[in-house]
Amino acid sequence: MQQDNHILPKDFPELKNDTFLRAAKGQETQYVPVWCMRQAGRYLPEFRESRAGKDFFETCRTPSACCELTLQPLRRFPLDAAIIFSDILVIPQALGMEVLMVPAKGPTFPDPLKDPEDLNRLKVKVDVTAELGYVFQAITLTRHKLEGKVPLIGFSGAPWTLMTYMIEGGGSPTMSKAKRWLYNHPEASHRLLRQLTDVIVEYLFEQVKAGAQALQVFESHAGCLGPVQFTEFALPYLRDIAHRVKAKLKESSLDTVPMIVFAKDAHYALEDLAQSEYDVVGLDWTIDPKAARERTGGRVALQGNLDPCALYAPKDKIGETVKKMIEDFGSQRYIANLGHGLYPDMDPEHVGAFVDAVHTHSRGNCK
Repeated sequence: MQQDNHILPKDFPELKNDTFLRAAKGQETQYVPVWCMRQAGRYLPEFRESRAGKDFFETCRTPSACCELTLQPLRRFPLDAAIIFSDILVIPQALGMEVLMVPAKGPTFPDPLKDPEDLNRLKVKVDVTAELGYVFQAITLTRHKLEGKVPLIGFSGAPWTLMTYMIEGGGSPTMSKAKRWLYNHPEASHRLLRQLTDVIVEYLFEQVKAGAQALQVFESHAGCLGPVQFTEFALPYLRDIAHRVKAKLKESSLDTVPMIVFAKDAHYALEDLAQSEYDVVGLDWTIDPKAARERTGGRVALQGNLDPCALYAPKDKIGETVKKMIEDFGSQRYIANLGHGLYPDMDPEHVGAFVDAVHTHSRGNCK
């Protein structure tokens, strides 16, 4: 193997634990696999130490740093998958927009999109390899450094979610500026969503070429849409991403990897999501597991959905909550996770209690 900056996406170590991939593909597992959204994050002291005094996006552009942050939770917990450390907003950056991570405020666009004419500021054609090659280098490096311990997940934000940030200029409780575009500028909205979709397809395809063994698409702001707008402005692009990525992999004679869609708060869309060519539908904590099974009709595996705040409970209570969650989902075609990401003030020991409880309560009960 060559030096870290020139490691090639080949001759990866043999995978030792494929439980997560088996569950995602709907195959039988001996126990329920588990990983956590934002499992590499500020709740870990070693993460805060590694990140101290460093610009967030500069860290994202440093493959060795991304690799280290990805591996940190694996050293603490017997997780069944790793997810590459990066950020969904690298795509707007690749399109030519400036994005800053402002302390105590979060991601900020100094010059957001204000009207349809601003779309002309975006790059018409994005060379994904040139603009986002650092992500692919991080994936390749991490695949090697994982030494086959668990699979590595790549990811992207979904078009609507990325659009909200690009127009709002950051986080927003209502997404009213972005939704105004949907009502007042539907054609421009579709133009932007199509442009984002094209980049995302190439981005995810290149992640698999670099070594990603599964992909997750985050539609984190689905809850700001109702059924009508979701059906017009989000769902078609989610479907297109899954269809085109799988088609490109097949055309390139690459192995198809499981794809997960996580549309937070999209209760109204479970049936549609289950038929959108994704292998796994991720659920937030407000959705009843039994109802989700019934509504998705066994067409997909499910992932989720413990309320992150349940990790503030005593460890024995965490175990009880996890036990009921597994009973409600059933132990097959299921990947345990939280209903959203870990929060910065979580106790790592309680995260460990969650992971251990999933394994403990599902071993011997998988049937």
